[in-house]
Amino acid sequence: MCGTPLPPPPVPGTLVVDTGRDDRLGEFRGLAGPYWALRPVRGGPEWEAEPREVRLADPMERLRAEIARRNALSSEGRP
Repeated sequence: MCGTPLPPPPVPGTLVVDTGRDDRLGEFRGLAGPYWALRPVRGGPEWEAEPREVRLADPMERLRAEIARRNALSSEGRP
């Protein structure tokens, strides 16, 4: 461990990018011991990420995530 302080966790529901997992986009769900619990935007199993390898999603990433989420809901017949 390098002595760099951990970043503060974001508010649950915040979209973040896990740079340690090929820039995987996820929703911050909470703390899981020393890790952050993230969940895919369109649902699925949570994964744990090293907080130092997570950054906030930029505006374009958030927009793409929202479009993907709405498309998934639409294909399921939900508005």
